[in-house]
Order: sequence, then C-alpha cells, then structure tokens
Amino acid sequence: MTTTSLPRATHPRRRGAGLPITRRLAPYVFVAPFVVLFLAFGIYPMLFTLRLSFTNWHGAGSARWVGWDNYTYLLTNPAFWNSLANSAVLWLLIIPVQLVIALAAAILLDNAKLRMRGFYRTAFIVPFVTPLVAVAQIWVVLFDQNYGAVNAVLGALGLPDIAWLTSSAWAKPTLALLFIWKTTGFIIVILLSGLQAIDSSVYEAAALDGAGRMRKVWSITVPLIRRTLMFAVVLQTLAVFQMFAEPFVVTQGGPYSSTTTAGLYLYNHITRGDLGTGAANSFLLVILVMALSLGMVRLLRAKD
Repeated sequence: MTTTSLPRATHPRRRGAGLPITRRLAPYVFVAPFVVLFLAFGIYPMLFTLRLSFTNWHGAGSARWVGWDNYTYLLTNPAFWNSLANSAVLWLLIIPVQLVIALAAAILLDNAKLRMRGFYRTAFIVPFVTPLVAVAQIWVVLFDQNYGAVNAVLGALGLPDIAWLTSSAWAKPTLALLFIWKTTGFIIVILLSGLQAIDSSVYEAAALDGAGRMRKVWSITVPLIRRTLMFAVVLQTLAVFQMFAEPFVVTQGGPYSSTTTAGLYLYNHITRGDLGTGAANSFLLVILVMALSLGMVRLLRAKD
C-alpha cells in the first residue's frame, strides 16, 4: 500500500523579506528627517501651546494652572469680539472684490492671443513677492492725510482731503485695498491653473450653441473651476483672519481699535507677556477658521 504525501501548506512570502536589512530600513531613514522636524517644530509646539492656554504664565517662573479662565476671559471680552468683527468686515471688503478682479484677469491672461502675456503675468505676481513691510510703508506715504500722494491728486481735482488712515470710516477700506493689491496676483496664478485644465472643446460646443462671452464665463468657466475658487476663498480666509503686518505698520490698530484685527489682537497679548491668554486666543482662532473652512467645503460638496 503506497501513501501519497500531501503538499506542505505554503504561506505567502512577506514583501521585502529577502532584502538586506539596509534596503528594508532605507524608506524609514529617508522619511525620518521630516518626521523628526515635524514632531519637533509642529506637534510639540502645538501641544505645548494647548497646555499653555490653560495656565497663567508670563514667560518666567512656573506656569500656574487656571483651567478655562483664559477662554472665559476672551469669550466675555468685548475687545476680542471687536477684533473678530474687524476681521469679518475686512473679509467682506476683500474676498468678493478680489475674486472678481482675479477671475477677470485670469480669463484675460489665459487667452493665447494676448500680446505680452508673459509680461502681464509677471507684473501681476510682483506685488505678491514684494516684502510686505515695504509695501505697507509705501501705503503710509501714499495715503497720509497731509502729505500723501492720493490726497494731492484729490486736491488737484478740487476734492477735499480724506483721512484715509486716521478715520474709522476709511481705515478698513484702505487696509483692504492694500491686501487686494498685495495678494491678488497669487490668486490669479491659482485661477489660471484651474482655467488651463478646462478642455477648449467645451467652449467650442457652447459657441456653436450661440453662447456669448459672458454666458460662457457664467455657465462654463465658473462651474468648472468652482473647486479652485473655493480653494482660493479658504486660503484668503486664513490670510485675512491672520492679518497682522498690514494694520501693525499702517494704522497700529487704530483709530479707536477699528483696524485691530484678530491677528493683531493676538499679538497684543504676546507684547504684554500674557502668554497663557495669547495661547488660548490662538486656539480660538484655529477653531474659528477651521469651522469656516469646513463650512465652505461642506457647501461645495452639497452643490456637487
């Protein structure tokens, strides 16, 4: 009687099991510098700031645990809500105007028949790469009530001087104009990337159906770059609520705290050495901006 031996059960071989140890560890070695830097300069500072937000600490000595007192102080402080209101007004003054200007410029620059297209693209991006403090100082010179070039032009036209930087009515629009001039070139570049992804055959089909230029923009261009537009809105929302250098250099938060933005109000805690309240303020801003960004993304998904 003969017996047949059954084949031995085989197990799938693990990927990379036969490779030398140096080759198996190579991916982890390559990733390690980023992980170390991210933990040291990303995760650890965030966790330290979160813990600091529950303490009373002025940069020296031991931190005293105060629980939710810093958050309670901020949420019941009119100055905190005033800074958020100022940032919200600046958002309303900046984002709609900037999107219209950037979209119109991007559509013009996307035209292959436009002469000197490379020059115009460079000219639009130059303000964005110019140092912000230098631009803000130029703004101070241009809009000074007594010696500014803008009021000089208004005087030549027989119009009265305007207190661009020293009146509550004009200080925010002046800062908004600075922000628009400084960052619109970057938004144009972002929208151009979205426009160049649209197939030209879509416009050709719309032209055969008798669609005009504005109809193409509203019914084809805007819907197809809706995600790009939303990305630009989220990006600029973060920038507006973090705005610091513009009011710090141009108006110092005045007049009467009318241009004290959320970013500048946070900086004021740091200059006073109230680091615990400043840490709590930063986390409240993170929560607010995250909620706004998620709301915009949710709105986009609902439309999809």
